[in-house]
Amino acid sequence: MSRPSPNEFAVYHENYIMKVKEDDLHTAFNNQSAIVNAFLQSIPDEKADYAYADGKWTVKQLLQHMIDAERIFAHRALWFARKDPSPQPGFEENDYARTADVSNRSLESLKDEFLAVRKSTECLFKSFSEKEFSTIGYANNHPVSVKAIGYILLGHFLHHKNILEERYGLL
Repeated sequence: MSRPSPNEFAVYHENYIMKVKEDDLHTAFNNQSAIVNAFLQSIPDEKADYAYADGKWTVKQLLQHMIDAERIFAHRALWFARKDPSPQPGFEENDYARTADVSNRSLESLKDEFLAVRKSTECLFKSFSEKEFSTIGYANNHPVSVKAIGYILLGHFLHHKNILEERYGLL
């Protein structure tokens, strides 16, 4: 399976797609699995409520954002793969983060949830046929293919992993 072409995604998603080095989506999912596990396990509990600056998300809020976004991307992929012609709306990540109460969540519960969501996402993408991968729908008023959504969500994880490493000191 080849990488998505530029007509399969909005230009603002190119940054995420370019972070994924593999040309095959299934290989990319397989390769990222160990990275996700190791990275999540490396986050110490004492960093759970840390934000690198005023007004920035805490580590727990950022993990919740990653979970929410992965679920939304997977939902879009399923929606389009099943040929539902209805467009999908965008979502405002800051509104989601503001209303997601992580104050009573442990860091461990967020790590476990992300791993469960990722496993479900992997199973979903393994189930798609080549024809389903090429299906294009509309999300946030832009065309996007099922295959591109897979690359976007993998790149989204890498984007936030980099932020957590560079700005939050989680190396």
